[in-house]
Amino acid sequence: MAAENSKQFWKRSAKLPGSIQPVYGAQHPPLDPRLTKNFIKERSKVNAVPLKNKKASSFHEFARNTSDAWDIGDDEEEDFSSPSFQTLNSKVALATAAQVLENHSKLRVKPERSQSTTSDVPASYKVIKSSSDAQLSRNSSDTCLRNPLHKQQSLPLRPIIPLVARISDQNASGAPPMTVREKTRLEKFRQLLSSHNTDLDELRKCSWPGVPREVRPVTWRLLSGYLPANTERRKLTLQRKREEYFGFIEQYYDSRNEEHHQDTYRQIHIDIPRTNPLIPLFQQPLVQEIFERILFIWAIRHPASGYVQGINDLVTPFFVVFLSEYVEEDVENFDVTNLSQDMLRSIEADSFWCMSKLLDGIQDNYTFAQPGIQKKVKALEELVSRIDEQVHNHFRRYEVEYLQFAFRWMNNLLMRELPLRCTIRLWDTYQSEPEGFSHFHLYVCAAFLIKWRKEILDEEDFQRTPSPREQRSHRKKVV
Repeated sequence: MAAENSKQFWKRSAKLPGSIQPVYGAQHPPLDPRLTKNFIKERSKVNAVPLKNKKASSFHEFARNTSDAWDIGDDEEEDFSSPSFQTLNSKVALATAAQVLENHSKLRVKPERSQSTTSDVPASYKVIKSSSDAQLSRNSSDTCLRNPLHKQQSLPLRPIIPLVARISDQNASGAPPMTVREKTRLEKFRQLLSSHNTDLDELRKCSWPGVPREVRPVTWRLLSGYLPANTERRKLTLQRKREEYFGFIEQYYDSRNEEHHQDTYRQIHIDIPRTNPLIPLFQQPLVQEIFERILFIWAIRHPASGYVQGINDLVTPFFVVFLSEYVEEDVENFDVTNLSQDMLRSIEADSFWCMSKLLDGIQDNYTFAQPGIQKKVKALEELVSRIDEQVHNHFRRYEVEYLQFAFRWMNNLLMRELPLRCTIRLWDTYQSEPEGFSHFHLYVCAAFLIKWRKEILDEEDFQRTPSPREQRSHRKKVV
């Protein structure tokens, strides 16, 4: 009875010591808890029972294809009452046991020789494995040969990447070699980008499911409209636009100390240290100076909106992507002082122009009273009421206004809700859509609500977050 209880405990336990945990990220969808509960049972039935549900989602197919990742250390979870164990021939078992004893006795015949061989090895050499270790190695290699499917492929293909303080995606340094599919996609991107006139429609189609890290900088420049499709014009365009940006610096940046620009510059100077505070890259003084120049020049060239809190976040994805063009290692802790002045100027100018292209499509989010955000939040409310009336009515029942939680989603484009590396991947898709940042973004926000609908419906005590206007009013009263 105790053995049965112990066995049931290990079956119920979802997190066994040493087990492989699911990796959350842009290209690693979280495991469905309903799948996790009976994950191993389903794996054992894949080869025995044909799947009846031919319309299974791609996520379920992903889970089944990677089910061998749970093979390590799961011996306790095998069903020893299954027919495969019951049909074990007793003679075979006895013969196997006798063979093991015979092998063990052979290893113990000459222990002195084994010890003397080890002691004669000079200290400068690597220690040679004992014969028993070698036998174990042979046994384990034989096991791998007999079970190539489950044991050789049981290790995870991707390293576990923390979500908050990591930027680099799967193709960054330290990641495993690219798969054949990834190499094929990369080659297709390179062919598109190197053609005399890049087919932007085809480039958008290829970029929608994600852009390889190696070609992301030039792809983003093209998708944002910063670079022309004609390859012969690109070099001159980059040179001209970069010179134009630094012409703005010479013309306008000194005016930050003038009285009518002091409030703008002061707010930028306050907000920049708060930008991604967990990532050391953005705490470097040189990086913060670059951000100050980008934001200040944009603000004075767009007086209808000026600088608004939240715009500072929108620079970071472009900065990281264009920095990765010069840095092969992971960029979280990279010291930008190691780059040449020309490289830093190129990164700064390209970040400015691409951010400007983005904001051109959503500038009404940041004009007086932020009418763009008001409209988008209202559109989100109408969309959710159509696709999930139960969630919509739940919000109404508990007097939760969409503006209370969706204002920041629209103002910061979900950058405060997602890790930066996930934002970069999401922006691959946004830039592939004709109006990705203004319209497609609404559907992503709605998908968030539908994804966590169960948790929302179970919640009855919603903690109301004050709107930015209410927060500013409260701070003034305190002061």
